[in-house]
Amino acid sequence: MLVRTCCNKFISAVKSSVEYRIICKKSDFTKNIYNVNRRNFNKLEARHFQFFKDILGGERMITDQEEMRSYNEEWMRCVKEIISPGISSMALKPKTTEEVSKILKFCNDNNLAVCPYGGNTGLVGGAIPVFDEIVLSAELMNEILNVDENSGVVVCQAGCILENLDNKVAEIGLMIPLDLGAKGSCHIGGNVATNAGGLKLFRYGNLHGNVLGLEVVLADGTVLDCMSSFKKDNTGYHLKNIFIGSEGTLGFITKVALQCPPRANSITLAFLGLQNFERVLRTFKKAKQDLGEILSAFEVLDTPTMEFVNERLKMNSPIGDFPYYLLIETSGSNEEHDSDKLHQFLESCMEKELVLDGTVATEPHKINAIWSIREKIPDVFKDCGYLFCYDVSLPLENYYVLVDDMTQHMGKLAKKVFGFGHMGDSNLHLQVEVDEFTREIKNHIEPFIFERTKQLNGSISAEHGMGFLKARYLNLARPYNTVKAMENLKKLFDPSGIMNPYKVLPW
Repeated sequence: MLVRTCCNKFISAVKSSVEYRIICKKSDFTKNIYNVNRRNFNKLEARHFQFFKDILGGERMITDQEEMRSYNEEWMRCVKEIISPGISSMALKPKTTEEVSKILKFCNDNNLAVCPYGGNTGLVGGAIPVFDEIVLSAELMNEILNVDENSGVVVCQAGCILENLDNKVAEIGLMIPLDLGAKGSCHIGGNVATNAGGLKLFRYGNLHGNVLGLEVVLADGTVLDCMSSFKKDNTGYHLKNIFIGSEGTLGFITKVALQCPPRANSITLAFLGLQNFERVLRTFKKAKQDLGEILSAFEVLDTPTMEFVNERLKMNSPIGDFPYYLLIETSGSNEEHDSDKLHQFLESCMEKELVLDGTVATEPHKINAIWSIREKIPDVFKDCGYLFCYDVSLPLENYYVLVDDMTQHMGKLAKKVFGFGHMGDSNLHLQVEVDEFTREIKNHIEPFIFERTKQLNGSISAEHGMGFLKARYLNLARPYNTVKAMENLKKLFDPSGIMNPYKVLPW
């Protein structure tokens, strides 16, 4: 009777997958438009279904068609229009490393493809299945295992939500050295897997410097323990670094040890208006020199971005209209000292006519109100007619050259081209707004934008990874020998290629 019940549920799941595939047929960009062939993985059978049920039970194995929609679809419309939803018929929700190990070993032995899944907040199609891969979700692996007040190290499972983790360490005066707009839903494991950046990278560096240890399950179920909690641990190769930014293609991250700096006692935010980008650049150089150790964030927005904020969020610039805007945050341990340094810096900027006007906030509610101008921009992307979103790094002298070039390249095809970003670490977010998505417009934008980025000595992916959407451009971004070395690493850690196929590496 148990076998019959299991088979009936499996048949129902397969039917749901077929129905879902029919629903998505009209937007089947993944297979038809991108010319992707499904690799020679096996399809789910009743015995596979029973194995996963034995490990997880029915409540942690999702096969219902409606429930599977959230695992098959990207959260952001700017990705949904470009690739079709996946057609996975199963999502698995383990709670422990041991369960992940058993699942991956079985999948590897049975040639079943797997799509690691976190908070699904990416912009390059890296977290959803392309075909019928089994979705392996970290959402129930959300325990904070230890917070060491002396060393400032937090150890947690990979499914911990970033904001929850930050709130926990805040109880003892620490902070997570990562701040993202999606912090309320993204997972720390996904952050590590994509080497996420965000607003604080300028001050605290990227995750390669802040992640002290990882536990990773390889494709064959081997548990790789790299869980050191020391900043200094030179006992051989630093294998953990291979998995930071690997986007789930080399293994499934299950635990993270993260260095947490002290939470600042004093925070001040300046919102400034400037005449041109040359003065923006000079102000940045001066901020690094004059503010030094208390400078924690340096963000830039252009006029079209502020117009977008006004149109979509009904939020106005607190200082009127200017060609460029800067958000400069300082944070430190001595309010009087920090305030004196910032005011001296601003007075000097005004005297040198680098800055035309500005306002300074010290109260938390005012700081949050000003930061929201910058942080809430992505929240309304999905409400536009259609928005192409790009995330690149550029030499600072060329930071806004790409925006100007894209504006000219698009002409009347675009409603608006605008750029904003983390100038402190050369990361530009470039958006092209159009009335509706068409393949012709996408082909007009790409590969032009990536080729131009390369010509300007930039990187085509700053902090969102390559995922599915940028994988085909890896050969443009990296030299041949580098790509070959990446392919060799993939073969070493995942010989059968079951981990997040069709992502990062070119097909």
